[in-house]
Amino acid sequence: MKLSARDALSYFAKPDKGKAGVLLYGPDAMRIAIRRQEIIEGLIGKQGEEEMRLTRMSGAELRKDKALLMDALKAQGFFPGARVVFVEDATDQITDVAKDALFDWREGDAQIVITAGSLKASSKLRKLFEGHPSAYAIAIYADPPSRAEIEATLAKAGIKDVSRDAMTDIEALSRTIDPGDFRQTLEKLALYKIGDQTPVSSEDVLNCAPATTEAEVDDVLNTVAEGRANELGPLMLKIAGQGIDPVALSIFTMRHFRTLHAAASDPGGAASGIARARPPIFGPRRDRMTRQAQNWGMYKLETALGILTDTDLTLRSASKAPTMAVMERALIRLAMLAHRR
Repeated sequence: MKLSARDALSYFAKPDKGKAGVLLYGPDAMRIAIRRQEIIEGLIGKQGEEEMRLTRMSGAELRKDKALLMDALKAQGFFPGARVVFVEDATDQITDVAKDALFDWREGDAQIVITAGSLKASSKLRKLFEGHPSAYAIAIYADPPSRAEIEATLAKAGIKDVSRDAMTDIEALSRTIDPGDFRQTLEKLALYKIGDQTPVSSEDVLNCAPATTEAEVDDVLNTVAEGRANELGPLMLKIAGQGIDPVALSIFTMRHFRTLHAAASDPGGAASGIARARPPIFGPRRDRMTRQAQNWGMYKLETALGILTDTDLTLRSASKAPTMAVMERALIRLAMLAHRR
């Protein structure tokens, strides 16, 4: 039986223990691993593996010894409770073995959980699970999680009260980091809010979000965009001490000012433009960049982009000028430009 995305969410939350098994397939191994873990835990509990109620095997092992799956299916464990046989990296070559196991499955046997990579609609293994009355086939795509998936993950992490802005930020974060990091961030957020009865805020999300390389230069970018030229000197010394390359700093600055220009040029206003930015901007940084775009305006930002383009060409040329000094000079010019009317 093929499950839709909505039905799959219900299954992940509470796997059907009365079915023979499930096939998870798709291009994203991380997302498949997360869902597979949810299913197995839902079937045998958190202690199931410790109690030896989980049998693992690979598709390659099963191709060499076709009796492995059936033996594991019927085996009796030392501990009472449901059992699972997990087959990873499966291909169409194990279809016949899986077919025998599914049609021979009886209540009390171990349930079968199989994971595979991308399978075409013509895949024999996929057709087997889609057509079997006591098995499920679920496609796991690399798309960002839906609102329903995010809410389910929040609930599992124990997070119940989330402000509207924080939810917007969490959705944006889910589209910028991989699923494993996203789940860990929500678990970190749940720990962060223990004993705090106030709703999750944008600042809470920002405090728990993974640090990025861009975070190291955010102070410089904000100082420049807000016209605080007198504060640039110490920050540049700090940046140089961290070993950040001037060309990399130029790229970060260009990206920041392009985002501001796109926001300032948006027909719906700077706030609308920042909301459309990709990758998404979340937390207090979103409000700050909105103010920056409003203060600069589209035309001054075009001038700023011209300065940055010339600077980037100089940095990448055969010029013998000290590159960090060239970059610092450009940033000072931009900071001074911020105050012009």
